[in-house]
Amino acid sequence: MPKLKSHKATQKRFGVTGNHQVMRVKAWRGHHLEIKSSRRTRRYAGKAIVEGAHAAQIRRLLPYL
Repeated sequence: MPKLKSHKATQKRFGVTGNHQVMRVKAWRGHHLEIKSSRRTRRYAGKAIVEGAHAAQIRRLLPYL
């Protein structure tokens, strides 16, 4: 059976924690940070865990995750 291809766009955007949970970077942190309040930018900091059906979709796109 041939090897499965990983979805490259998904591979660049998602990762896995030590407990095999899918993680993502939070949105709205890309640019124009000087006009956003500190409170707002802190809220966008860090990573978030992807849950439920979305995690299942990502695992399908990344078979060797």
